[in-house]
Amino acid sequence: MEEQIKRAVRILKACYAIFWAVPVAVVIWGEAGASWTGLLAGNVRMTYGAETIVILLTVLNVPVSLKLFARILSRQIAQTGIGQAISLYVRWSVWRLAMLFLPIACGMAGYYLLMSNNCLLCALIGLVASLFCVPGEQRLRRELNIDKEEE
Repeated sequence: MEEQIKRAVRILKACYAIFWAVPVAVVIWGEAGASWTGLLAGNVRMTYGAETIVILLTVLNVPVSLKLFARILSRQIAQTGIGQAISLYVRWSVWRLAMLFLPIACGMAGYYLLMSNNCLLCALIGLVASLFCVPGEQRLRRELNIDKEEE
């Protein structure tokens, strides 16, 4: 079981690193003067529509991803065996990161295509919310109620 915990933590840390690496790469690429930066900056209707979509994505996905994981953790994961609980924990943690990544990706795209500060703000909100999802072995053990003495 100890090996399964370490493997789960490695997977979650890799997903979290990729989660942060993609926005950082987009920022570096966009600030370096990519050809698509500001491509749609003058289109007012497009800006309004994109801002509305990104704001709605942020308002819906950030609280739902955090609260849904807590609810699934207490109802579904905690009531299974340790082996299955660890695999469910990994699966739902990756889903939570994917839900948080959606407003980040749309916000970054909106910022660099439309030069809209509102889209950037929504992307930053998603990135800050991801700080509540930092993976680690102690966190996994605490959330799944696994003591080191049980092994």
